[in-house]
Amino acid sequence: MKCPYCNVDNDKVIDSRTGENGYVIRRRRECQQCLKRFTTYEKVAEVEIRVVKRDKSREPFNPEKIRLGLERALWKRPVPTEAVERVLREILQEIYEESDTEIESSEIGEKLMRKLAEIDHVAYIRFASVYRQFRDIHDLVEEVQPLLQRNSLAKSRSRYSPDE
Repeated sequence: MKCPYCNVDNDKVIDSRTGENGYVIRRRRECQQCLKRFTTYEKVAEVEIRVVKRDKSREPFNPEKIRLGLERALWKRPVPTEAVERVLREILQEIYEESDTEIESSEIGEKLMRKLAEIDHVAYIRFASVYRQFRDIHDLVEEVQPLLQRNSLAKSRSRYSPDE
């Protein structure tokens, strides 16, 4: 590994730690020439997955697009950054586990919608309105109805007390 300070390829590893749930190794190195320390990260090379778009064209899978979709949907919502990172990790893990070489963009969208419905209903509706291309208010109401039914069912269950 070349030193970022003096460009000499002579260093030693002084510390190694795993990160990102074991998917990354962080190494602290010390240059033997200038004695400055720097950090490197090592991770498994990802499988080349292609996304099949609605028009049947294909493009390389870009996890950053998922992050941007989540961030747009969750803009100004009271959802902690840790929750967003967790959802992103879970979606990416599902994609890598289920897909060998290709995945439909619709599958990715459905995964995002499922996760958003779990963490924030407003973000879910925001994402769904773009993803499902709502034409009018009736499309919105159709999407909101199941959420309202699940929410009222959950509330009625929480009011039930076995002592009554």
